[in-house]
Amino acid sequence: MEGFMAKKIGRREFVKKSAKIGITAVLGTGVVSQIIEGSVRVFEGEHIDIGVVTGSDYYSSTIKAVDLIGGIKRFVPKDSRVAILPNVQRWHPGTYTKPEIVRSVINMCKKAGAKEINCLSWLDRKNWEATGLAAVIKEEGANLKLVEREETFFKPVKIPKGKALKEAWIMKEFFNNDVFINMPVTKDHAGNKFTGTMKNLMGLNFSTSNRSFHKKDWQTDKNAIEHLDQCIADLNTVIKPALCVVDATEFIITNGPMGPGEILKPQKVVVGVDRVAVDSYCKTLWGIKDEEIFMIKFGYEHGLGEMDLNKVKIKEKKI
Repeated sequence: MEGFMAKKIGRREFVKKSAKIGITAVLGTGVVSQIIEGSVRVFEGEHIDIGVVTGSDYYSSTIKAVDLIGGIKRFVPKDSRVAILPNVQRWHPGTYTKPEIVRSVINMCKKAGAKEINCLSWLDRKNWEATGLAAVIKEEGANLKLVEREETFFKPVKIPKGKALKEAWIMKEFFNNDVFINMPVTKDHAGNKFTGTMKNLMGLNFSTSNRSFHKKDWQTDKNAIEHLDQCIADLNTVIKPALCVVDATEFIITNGPMGPGEILKPQKVVVGVDRVAVDSYCKTLWGIKDEEIFMIKFGYEHGLGEMDLNKVKIKEKKI
């Protein structure tokens, strides 16, 4: 794995950067009391919660989907540093975020005036190369920052609202950015049946901490799944993406998250700010019922978003 030395940051700098990127934490007796909304600007046009574009040109679909909810400048201020988190857990078809979707987001950020764009991960370089993502990131002038799976590169973050997870370990490099764009692929997951925007945040958390989300021997009984999903929802209370861009173009609906598996091809790019609503929408693409995904319910109970799609304004377009 390729690694790099993350800069050490003190408490004052940590709080400052936490506020900018959208994270709330307890550090000793100091509390960042709320998740800052400043990275999302007020949009004066029609309010749309979720934008969905269907088509085979994934690059264009991504731009049009973001435009449906106000355009990239609503989320990426000029001269900002942008952290992007694609899902690149494996390289089988339907298991990773498409390179052209990532290319599209990088280019939109550049046009918005971002001064630095960083794709973050603690996964191996071979994953990025095998999927074609490493090449796209290099071609577009963005940075691929791979963090060593060692405790020194991660920062402990208390979770005041945590019910199952009381502390996360977030990669230090994350705090060197101003805007966070979450870019998962929605797909099957053996642990809890579904992965999307909320679960993708485990990609920022130290792998050793992530293992605590799972019960002994990776059990998949109801109690084990509830524990996993509660930990994921708890993690989401301290990290808030400015924007979620979900690859729902093709994804596995069996043998997830690694694959290979049976593939569904809706050819959709789904975007939004409310990750509970976005995940609620994405699970409908292959007929998953509300009661089957505890994570979405727990996210709703934490006040992270709306799970009732009847209360969400969705705009869809075909190209």
